[in-house]
Amino acid sequence: MRFRFLAIAFWIVLVGFFAWDWTHSAPVNVRAEPPLIAAGSGVAPSGGHCASTF
Repeated sequence: MRFRFLAIAFWIVLVGFFAWDWTHSAPVNVRAEPPLIAAGSGVAPSGGHCASTF
């Protein structure tokens, strides 16, 4: 019985969070995003990433 209550509470909180996020976030401008085919092109990243090979 307790597991069922926790599962229902989890889903209510999750759906509530998504509803809150949907109403409070700015819409995504898909025209400002790079096309998927261009993923990985451009300037190589620089910085302090531990897996960087540059």
